[in-house]
Amino acid sequence: MSEAKKKSEVKKMSNAEYEKALADIYVKLVKWQYWIKEKGLRVIIIFEGRDAAGKGGTIKRLLEPLNPRGCNVVALPAPSDREKTQWYFQRYVQHFPAAGEIAVFDRSWYNRAGVERVMDFCTDSEYREFMRTCPEFERMIVRSGIVLLKYWFSVSDEEQERRFQRRATHATKHWKLSPMDLESRNRWVEYSKAKDEMFFYTDIPEAPWSVVDADVKKRARLNCLTHILDSIPYKDIMPAPVALPPRKQQGDYKRPAIDSQTFVPEKF
Repeated sequence: MSEAKKKSEVKKMSNAEYEKALADIYVKLVKWQYWIKEKGLRVIIIFEGRDAAGKGGTIKRLLEPLNPRGCNVVALPAPSDREKTQWYFQRYVQHFPAAGEIAVFDRSWYNRAGVERVMDFCTDSEYREFMRTCPEFERMIVRSGIVLLKYWFSVSDEEQERRFQRRATHATKHWKLSPMDLESRNRWVEYSKAKDEMFFYTDIPEAPWSVVDADVKKRARLNCLTHILDSIPYKDIMPAPVALPPRKQQGDYKRPAIDSQTFVPEKF
């Protein structure tokens, strides 16, 4: 039995235990967002990591209880020809939060340190310039008062392969298996080297990386969301429940006959 499998079995979590913990975190996240809005905080959360490491599932759980008007997910496509001529960070900066807002980056400017580096989508000169510039760029972000949280989802070779196999055979997951995913299977070592070098340059005191052990998805989600809550101290200022007054009496308006409408067939 592999070490990854042993580790996974030891850390398994029941659905009931997971749902109970997640429900508690959801309430805290709502209070957390109220605090951010009240205090005018600006928050950026970066999610990076191996393909199939579980970033998307964690982002989904983070967003579920939050007010979408104050929380924006940034998942940018490949840069356009025009964007390729801009300052590298330019297309990311335009998505930064205003007061009371949270920007969640589903992958970020670290594309240059990961997939672009490994797949030769950037030149060596562009890569080196990124490594020189990125720490200063993030120090500027933090000095401006923005809270910057960076998460790296770490998954073992064996567990990643198991998830890829699942995507390849499961009808509702097949769309997740992109050509980049398939290529990453053949470049595990190259991605490892790129990640290690990225950490060497960008794991800075002002904006440190937080690594999420993602071999067990349920625990990874709970641990990451709890860390996010702990990273920004907050107080419970959520408004108290209100008692709704009786509805006002309606007028004598007569609605059209219900059979004049076309309803969706009830098949369940």
